[in-house]
Formats: sequence, structure tokens, C-alpha cells
Amino acid sequence: MDQLELPSKTNPVLDPETEISRLRKEMNAVILAHYYQEGDIQDIADFVGDSLDLSRRAAATDADVIVFCGVKFMAEVAKILSPQKLVLLPDLNAGCSLESSCPPAAFKKFRESHPDHIALTYINCSAEVKALSDIIVTSANAEAIIRQIPENQPILFSPDKYLGKYLEKKTGRKMLLWDGTCMVHEQFSERELIRLKTNNPDAFIIAHPECPENLLARADHIGSTSVLLKFTADNPGRKFIVLTEPGIIHQMKRLSPGSIFLDVPGTSDGACATCNNCPYMKLNTLEKLYSCMVNKGPAIELDEGIRLRAKKSLDRMLEMSAAVNK
Repeated sequence: MDQLELPSKTNPVLDPETEISRLRKEMNAVILAHYYQEGDIQDIADFVGDSLDLSRRAAATDADVIVFCGVKFMAEVAKILSPQKLVLLPDLNAGCSLESSCPPAAFKKFRESHPDHIALTYINCSAEVKALSDIIVTSANAEAIIRQIPENQPILFSPDKYLGKYLEKKTGRKMLLWDGTCMVHEQFSERELIRLKTNNPDAFIIAHPECPENLLARADHIGSTSVLLKFTADNPGRKFIVLTEPGIIHQMKRLSPGSIFLDVPGTSDGACATCNNCPYMKLNTLEKLYSCMVNKGPAIELDEGIRLRAKKSLDRMLEMSAAVNK
């Protein structure tokens, strides 16, 4: 079989944007892009957002195919919520350091060693770990969900220890934390952050709670990707030092006209300008997006028992989130 010749900007045999738009109509597909994707992928997507919001939007459409431009656990969430739809991921190697830090077998032992604890698990984990959990949380709703859990109920929080420590401070609840971290948020340089703030004293420091405590201590505003976006949109024409994956700056520039955004290097000497990029998120390209739609793969497949158990923990989260919003 002849190898598929992919369109590219250097090889204009096919225009990727045009071909992706054509395939989207032919396949009745919806294209989702996480905030951390490259700008050209965000621009071609039907919806741009965080992982859970995207999956819920896709489930509400009449699309037959979901193309998830993000990482594997996000595409799995889409499949959990929309089992009847074909869910495609442009690059199956697009993983997550938090997911990798929490293997299902080790997590199962962790749970079994603490049978009196409820397992509260951050959405950045595999479907298998979700299936072993009681309640899934996001960085946006975790605090509200923890506050609904009785104070005498011990909690296991996995897999992000920095998010866990932040939530302990916010809620006053001591939790047993899994020792996992996000490779991007963990490696921001405090020295470079201080240098940027010194040179830009009028800038707001905004940070995702996956960052280590020493960085969060210097932040003016802390929140999930959607919270950080809203903060920048509510303060147009300002200057921001951004402590999260810089892909989100593409949307920040759209929503906060006239603002200036500074991303923080990932090394203390500022030599690595791309160390703050998620290497997994950046595996997806327009060419791979086109290819996965042509080939209808890689496709996400889940064991039905795992899917149903994972959905139960996600449904519990959605119920508890809805209770807060009433």
C-alpha cells in the first residue's frame, strides 16, 4: 500500500486546513482542541477548552466522530462519556507525566492499603485509575467537592501532590497525597520568575495550581486554565507573567486585547525557551490531525467494565459540581 502523502506547509500538494474542513463535513466530526495545543490547531477546532468541558460539549453534539487534539487521558474521557462515537487522537503517544506517575497497579495497592479513605482523583489520570477511584475532580471544582466531603472522612488525593498541597491550604483538610507532578509546571524557574517580575513590576503573576508551592506563593492569581483565561479577559490592556503551559497564551491574546503576556523559562539561566512547553501536547500537528481523520485512527478503545466504573467516578463529580451551582 502506498504511504499516505500528508499535506504540509512545505509541501503544498494538499492544504491541511481545507482538507480537514472537508473531512469534518464528510465524517460528521467535531474537532476539539485543548488550550495547550499549538495555535493553528486551536484555530481550526470547533471547540477550544479544558479537557472535561470539551468532552461534555462533544457529547452534546450530534457528531459521529470526536477528534480530540490533546493527550490520551482527555480522549479517554470523551470515550467514557460518548461510547457510541468514534474517538480519534492524532498521536497515540501524546501521554501525560501525571498519568505516567500513577500506574493503575500501584494505585490499586495504594487504595487497598487505606481502605477507610475515599479516593479523590485528579482527572489527569488513566481510565483504569478513574475506574479505581470514588470521585474525579478538576482543578476548577476540586475545592468545592472537597468541602462537601464530611470532615471525619479521610481522603486520598492523587496524582498531583502540588495541586493536593494547594487544596489542603484552601480547604484546611489534611489529605494523603500521591507523589506525582506535572513535568511542565514543576520545572518553571523561580529565579527567572523573580527576574521577570523585577523587570515588570506592574505585571500580574498568574499560576495554575499544579505549580510547586514556592511559585504559587509569588502568584497574584491562582486557578484552572478557564479561571486564568477569565482573569486575563477581565483585565484587558495589562501585563501578565504566565505560570502554565504557554499554549494558553494564544487564547489569552484573543480574549484580552492589548495585554502583554510573558512566559517563564524552565531553567534558572533562561537558556531553555521551550522547556515550559508540554512535549506531549506538542506531538499533535495539523498533518497528524489530517492523517488520523483520513485513516480513522488511532482510535480510543476502552474495556466496557473499565469504562462504566470510570464513568461512575466522573458522574459523581458532575453530581457534586451541580449541587454547588444550584
